[in-house]
Amino acid sequence: MMVAVPQDPDTRRAIRAFARAHHPDVGGDPEVFAAGLAELRAGATRDRYDAPVVVVHRPRGIRGLAHRFRDWRARRTRPPRVR
Repeated sequence: MMVAVPQDPDTRRAIRAFARAHHPDVGGDPEVFAAGLAELRAGATRDRYDAPVVVVHRPRGIRGLAHRFRDWRARRTRPPRVR
């Protein structure tokens, strides 16, 4: 199973170069290929959760309902972004 992970261009380039050089279809060892690919993908997701946690306060109850209605109505009356 393949897992899609957003990657920066350098990591993607490194994975593609590794695959070109070590893929079993071009004569590479399947075990080395699988281990190397897993290592490169693990390195790409290492700092995935390092971003700060931002807590957004949203009004609840009748004030929250009024706020959401106001936002919805403003979006509906706004002109379209596409011409």
